[in-house]
Parts: sequence; structure tokens; C-alpha cells
Amino acid sequence: MIKITDTALRKQDNFWCQCVFHPTDAIEDPWGRCILDTMAEDGAINTVRMYSMFEDIVYLDGEGKLAFDYRLSDLRIDYMIEKGYRLLIAYAGIPDCLASETKNVNVSAKSKTRYKGKLWNTAAPKDYAQWEEICYEYTKHLVERYGIDTVASWRMQCFNEPDHTYLLSGLTGEGAWAERLAIYTKLYEGFARGICRVSERIPIGGPALAVNRRFLGGLLDYIKEHDLKIDFVSTHYYGTTPKWLKEKTRPIKVSDLLTRHAGHLEVLRAHGFGHLPVLMDEWGMACAGFANKEDAPELMVREGEVFSAYYVRLVRALLDLEQSPEALMICLSGQHEMTEDFTGFRGFFTLNFIRKPIYNAHLLASRLKETLLDVSTESQALSVIPTRDERGGYAVLLSYTNDECESPLEDRDETLVFEGDVSGKTLTVYCIDKEHTNPYRLWQRDGEPTVLTDGQLAAYREASKIKPVCVMPAVKELPLHLTANATYLITVE
Repeated sequence: MIKITDTALRKQDNFWCQCVFHPTDAIEDPWGRCILDTMAEDGAINTVRMYSMFEDIVYLDGEGKLAFDYRLSDLRIDYMIEKGYRLLIAYAGIPDCLASETKNVNVSAKSKTRYKGKLWNTAAPKDYAQWEEICYEYTKHLVERYGIDTVASWRMQCFNEPDHTYLLSGLTGEGAWAERLAIYTKLYEGFARGICRVSERIPIGGPALAVNRRFLGGLLDYIKEHDLKIDFVSTHYYGTTPKWLKEKTRPIKVSDLLTRHAGHLEVLRAHGFGHLPVLMDEWGMACAGFANKEDAPELMVREGEVFSAYYVRLVRALLDLEQSPEALMICLSGQHEMTEDFTGFRGFFTLNFIRKPIYNAHLLASRLKETLLDVSTESQALSVIPTRDERGGYAVLLSYTNDECESPLEDRDETLVFEGDVSGKTLTVYCIDKEHTNPYRLWQRDGEPTVLTDGQLAAYREASKIKPVCVMPAVKELPLHLTANATYLITVE
């Protein structure tokens, strides 16, 4: 039995419907806008992380002085505001005109080039005072264009994964992380001082940590010693890699992300920053967004119902923590890298914009209410998120999956019981499983065609639309037949 009590635990912000949109410059392109338009229209995502892309903004004028062209940046941010998104902007990339050298650039993409042939310079700046000036001028422009109330409702962070090889990609070896830290702390200082010169109201943080906890501790010590502002810490959460999946040395497990989160909280507390909010500003079952089944056949798990069940189990586990994150931002990679529809590529949509179960899971999660309720269940494989609004409406999201989502799980018959009064209301059931809202499984049953006919494409698009499997007068006891990795949303309105 799954008993939904009427005991309110707390008001709960919807932190789980956020994403990273890659690449940022696709905001001005039709395929990028198709993704953003769909997410905004459906209400599936409320906050998007993007990049400042200083390489499109900053140059030297004829006298060798810093100059700024905000036209592309304005076009992108105008569009995001028009669609109603809140923003997290990563102040990232060193303009070539400011970089200490131009040979070390990040080319991380399956095609070995970045979108539109652009390369991301990761060298240290020649002049940190100029870096601070860039952060100041860019922020001042944002405030002048959009107003301090709007900009103060966003978050700004310094760089991306500075502890990884992406920053100063020429540095290798055991001590490379410390060299990167010495550079990043000065980057963060210029970033913080530049933004604070505009307004102390704008939330700032970093470092969008990839893997190295020593790096995070060193940054926090530097911030304390230099009395710098920091409003949040951002970290990345990936439980495994394509290599480990292929070698079968580390399977996909929800608990791996929780272990990583616990380790980051330990670092914060040890360095005197235990009060800071934590943003999971990138997450995924596995890293390497541009990897697909060619790199590890196991990545096909991204296409089906397993990913949606994993997501719901993760959200439930985070809600149960003493210190939940304030953002859970799934990392989406660019449609431009795809050549087929079902390949295990990391994203919400296939090449031809067929909705994946993980997208529909975010859409269902966006319909949860503002008050989190208590619940009792009889199985550790059940992850249940019951919510209620002030009008007595309910939304209950649940998944049936193990910590290691692909481990065997028998079918289970359950009864969902509402403690509160649901008489006179309408009950609606949505489902994602092997048979419902799952174009990937339909594609498998069709023999996994690599070239889709118009009829197949239409059928898969239709199968990808989230729609009720049941609408009926509300009952206090609802029977459910759960198959492995099924996800349900039950609403009472």
C-alpha cells in the first residue's frame, strides 16, 4: 500500500525542473529555439543555465583597448526572457584578445569541433584586472538592459569545471589541479569584484566543480582569506562514464550521485561554508554528453523508461536529505551532433524532435504542487513524491525502480490510498513505462530502423506525447500495476 497522508512536511520549491542548454549559441538557431519553445510552452523547465560567451562579445579596438559588442548576447538573453526562463549565466571562456596564449582550446565534442567551428579558449588571462573589467562591463550592461530586479533574480557563476582538463588544457600531471586552482582563484576574485561593483544584490558563485574536492576546499579558503562574496556553490554530478559502462566496472546507480553530494557537503562544512546553498548545475546518469552507443552500447539507457524512473528516484532521495540542493539541472547536449534518432545521445529530444521519456518525466514533475506531504510505502523500490495545493488538489509522482535501475525487478500490484477527502474531484493518471509514452520501445518493436519513414516518424512523435491513460471520478483507493522502471503521475483536481 502507498498511503498519501494529509500531513504537510513543508513548502517545496520546484528545484528539479532546470537544465543546462548546450550550446548557448543555438539559442539564435531554429533547432535550438524548437527545444526552448517546447520546454517553455509545456512548462517542463523553469530555469536554464547558459554561457556568457565572451568570445562573441569582447575585442580590442584600434587603440588596443577593451571593446564590447553585445548584439549576439542581447539576442539570446532577450529570447530567454521572452520565453519566461530564469537564468544561470556562466561567465566562461577567455577572449583570445585577453588570453595568455591561443593554442590550448577546448574541442570537447564528438565531431572534434565546437558548434559553428568556434573554439573555447581556456588559457589564463594576460591581465586579471582586464578580466575583472570584462565581468564588470558585461554585468553593467545586463542591469542597464534588463533592470536590477530581473538580473538579481538570476544567478551568475564563474567559469565551468575549472578543476578539469578544460581549464588550461596543456597542464597535466599530479600537481596540475593546484596550478589550475591558483589561476581559478584569481579568476573568481576578478569575477566577484567586477559583479559587486555593479550590485551586491546579484547572486554569484562557482566553481561548477567537476571532480576534485581539494580544488573546492582550496577555493573556499581563498574566498575566506580575501573576503570575497559567494552566495552558492555549484557542482557536477555524474555517477559513471561510458568507459566504465562498457567495461562493466561501474553500473548506473542513483546512490552514486548522493555519495558525491554528501562529499561536497563535507567539504563545505569543513571549510566553514556549510550554510551555502548547493546547486547541482549539471547532472546525468553518465557523463560525456556527446557520447552515444558507438562509445558504449549501454548509453542507450538514456532513450527509454529507465532514465525517467532514475530521475524520479533521484528527486525523492534529494528531498529526503537534511540539505537538499537548490537546483537540479540536467545537462542537455546539442542536437547538431546527432545523425540518427535513437543513439543514446544525451538530450530531451531525438534528431527529429521526438520527445524522450526523460523529457516527459520532467514535464510530469513540473506539475507537482507546492506543499510536500508525508507518505508511507512498503517497498524500497518505490519512490513517491506526494504534493498538495491550497485548493485540496493532489499531484503524486512515483517511480518503481531499484538503486541500480537496470537490475531485475518483478511486476508489483499496489494500491494508492488518499487519506484526505477526494470526493467530487477528477483523478487523472499518466504513465511512462515500456508500453506508454515510450517511442524508443516502439522503435525497438519496429526492428530499430536507422532511416525512418514518414509514417514511422509520425507514429513515434505521437507515442512520445504525454497524455492520460485514465481519467475518472476520484477514488480513495487506486489500484496500480507497476512494471520495472515505470513512472506515474496521479493528479486529483
